[in-house]
Amino acid sequence: MATTQLERPGDRGLSARARRALKAVPLAWKRFWRLVSLYMPKRLYARSLIIVIAPMILLQSVLAFVFMERHWQTVTQRLSQATVRDIAAIVDLVETYPHEADYANIIRIAQDRMQLKIDLLPPDPLPAPGPKPFFSILDEILSSEITHQINRPFWIDTVGNSNIIEVRVQLEGKVLRAFVRRSQAYASNTHIFLIWMVGTSLVLLMIAIPFLRNQIRPILTLAEAAESFGKGRPMPLDFRPRGAEEVRRAGFAFIQMRERIERQLEQRTAMLSGVSHDLRTILTRFKLQLALTGTKADTEALGQDIDDMQSMLEGYLAFARGEATEDAGRFNLEAYFDKLGEEATLRKRKLSTSLAGDPNVHVRPHAFARLLSNVVGNAFRYAKTVEINANHGRGSLLVTIDDDGPGIPPEKREHVFKPFVRLDEARNLDASGTGLGLAIARDIARSHGGDIMLDNSPLGGLRAVIKVPA
Repeated sequence: MATTQLERPGDRGLSARARRALKAVPLAWKRFWRLVSLYMPKRLYARSLIIVIAPMILLQSVLAFVFMERHWQTVTQRLSQATVRDIAAIVDLVETYPHEADYANIIRIAQDRMQLKIDLLPPDPLPAPGPKPFFSILDEILSSEITHQINRPFWIDTVGNSNIIEVRVQLEGKVLRAFVRRSQAYASNTHIFLIWMVGTSLVLLMIAIPFLRNQIRPILTLAEAAESFGKGRPMPLDFRPRGAEEVRRAGFAFIQMRERIERQLEQRTAMLSGVSHDLRTILTRFKLQLALTGTKADTEALGQDIDDMQSMLEGYLAFARGEATEDAGRFNLEAYFDKLGEEATLRKRKLSTSLAGDPNVHVRPHAFARLLSNVVGNAFRYAKTVEINANHGRGSLLVTIDDDGPGIPPEKREHVFKPFVRLDEARNLDASGTGLGLAIARDIARSHGGDIMLDNSPLGGLRAVIKVPA
């Protein structure tokens, strides 16, 4: 008959705890690696050095431990055994020939054959045990061997003279004192092993560090070229794929991608230029026909529509072209702010500007001037007071434009950057607008690797924040 074993409540509790413990292991492992990644270097060169150095240190630590624990201790024990064996032989000779006057022959044999300097002292009490050194492997092994082979009261001093060990053994009616060279009882050449280990490690690092630097340099060059292309700057003239095969493949793929993008931009610009030329011809023909036919009242509205169409066509062509073909150069903010001051005077607007840092920035001059012109012109159109603050430092340019105009609702601030968007409230575009000003401005900022953000202004209107690498 088959029987079943019932599970006890304690077993169920233990099983539940085990399951919870197993579930907690991956979370703890993730937290551990998150903590490690927080303190790990962020650059590839430093991480590569750690990949090379960490296994080397680990391997040498294991070797050093094995050597200290096995080889060094074994050699020291054998040397101590041989030394104590010699001392035990001297003890046997002294006890075998107790009537010899000064034990001159025994002292001579010990010095010539065993390289021991011995003395026979009066039967005074042995000195008190001294403090043990921090690293007491010699004291432990030597004491153990004397106890095992001689089995007499003894006293040893391994702390005094660094090259000499003193051993005293209590005999009947006398004390045997022996001076032994430390190298006879102790493996004192360990530093040679450590020097070789550290020296070879330094040689390997001297080879590995330049090699790693040469392998990582092509990656850094590729990153700089990609960053320059992302900012709309020309690619370095000396850039060419180098390094390992994977890095070369990435370099060639980047060059091909860049060529495809530039070719598409050229084709788009050429197509739009042709379309613009054809449409301009048609619009000019419309204007001529309107001028020759009908009264002014009949043709005025149609003429205004044609002007709007031409304005929209020019704006769209400028937006699609995006000034992408312009080379990067120096742009002087102080000179541009002076021009804005003249424009503000003509428009009867109050303008204040401030500049912190170098006035010269490295951007595409005409495109960046158009960016600022679109944003500042938008502020001039809807506000009476405009403040411009520029801060150039640490590789970036931050331009803040504040005005006291009606502003833009928060939910519509991203919407106004879309092409041909015209707001029905607040900052509505005038009749000549095309809704492309902010779209072109953001397109230029992003082509430089930056962006434009809108926010509330302390003046009560709109704040435009332009940030680009420079």
